[in-house]
Amino acid sequence: MGRGDKKTAKGKRYASSYGNVRPKAAAKKATGGKTAAAVKAPVAKAPARKTAARKAATK
Repeated sequence: MGRGDKKTAKGKRYASSYGNVRPKAAAKKATGGKTAAAVKAPVAKAPARKTAARKAATK
């Protein structure tokens, strides 16, 4: 576990990448210390569509 390990904060800094271990500072400051996933508004589901009643087939 060191600079070559991309799963640690030190490895993320060495590789100049971001992720769960090393979140971007701008996103953290704007939300008051919470991650963007925790602040995201809940998604409203579309109401279920009602199908028209089918007529009985006549022979």
